[in-house]
Amino acid sequence: MSPPRLTARFWVDAYLARLRLHDIPAFVTAHGDDTAGAVLVKLATLDGKARAFTRQIDLASGERDWQELTAGAEPEVDAAIARQRSFDPDLWVIEVEDRQGRHLLDDPGL
Repeated sequence: MSPPRLTARFWVDAYLARLRLHDIPAFVTAHGDDTAGAVLVKLATLDGKARAFTRQIDLASGERDWQELTAGAEPEVDAAIARQRSFDPDLWVIEVEDRQGRHLLDDPGL
């Protein structure tokens, strides 16, 4: 039996709380489905550049990890996110703003 999955809303709230503990500003820019919505994290480094991350499942191991979806000029990353939202209206989008490029997605527990 697989372990129970966290709801998207619970994960988003926990992630935002963890970012606040590190004084990293973050905002929900698109509120997806509370229960089963996928989450996309945009990291804006406040220099005109950004990166977007999505959670992928390794089909061989079943492990989930964060992969970079796109990176580049912020308007290009925003356009890629808009395309993702156009075919997934349940998608959550969280924007993280950090000049040092911290997003904490590779921290244990996330």
